[in-house]
Amino acid sequence: MTHTVHPFAHRLGIIKDWKSRWFAKDASYRTNLKCDILLREWLAKKMRGMYVADVDIERSQKDFRVVIKTSRPGIIIGRNGEGITKLKNEVLAFMKKIDADMSTDLKLEVEEVKSPEASASIVAQMVAEGLEKRMPFRRVMKQMIDKVMACRDVKGVRIFLSGRLGGAEMARQEELKKGRIPLQTFRADIDFKRFEAHLPYGNIGIKVWIYRGDIFNKKTK
Repeated sequence: MTHTVHPFAHRLGIIKDWKSRWFAKDASYRTNLKCDILLREWLAKKMRGMYVADVDIERSQKDFRVVIKTSRPGIIIGRNGEGITKLKNEVLAFMKKIDADMSTDLKLEVEEVKSPEASASIVAQMVAEGLEKRMPFRRVMKQMIDKVMACRDVKGVRIFLSGRLGGAEMARQEELKKGRIPLQTFRADIDFKRFEAHLPYGNIGIKVWIYRGDIFNKKTK
């Protein structure tokens, strides 16, 4: 029997690296993991619409580093760095609220995503934005696929929508694909994201797969 596997988890340790990079023993592992999950969920809600691609978390003995990858760094940083200072204070307040261990120094960094069309997370957010503006879902999907395929790094894209599409009474599924999506190939760099568009008549689920070519070992090259 076949099993549906998350494209990111499927390639962990092969071509993909962990999004949380730290080492802990005993009870601290559990608290750190809980803290990472809650922080990511809170940041996703807080920075909705800011086109955040990823949140990487690193811990060491001295500091706790949070790296926010976005295609719109100016919105997060703000004028003269006011936005990032405010966000840092809010993160510290949230960590205190969830009783997380903050004995280390918090470092908040913002990284710019050079090609947002090659990031599944940003593409999913763009699709959700279009649907929330009440644009026809087929037009949103087609425009988005054309925009993604125009990026030279991308070799294939697939967008999948499910829910009450176009305000229909009965929920259904629609899918559009262009190029190749080799899900079983380990060396294939496939970016995947699930997202939701919030509409008055219910949520619409969005799934995006983007194939960005193969990653070969340096020795193989």
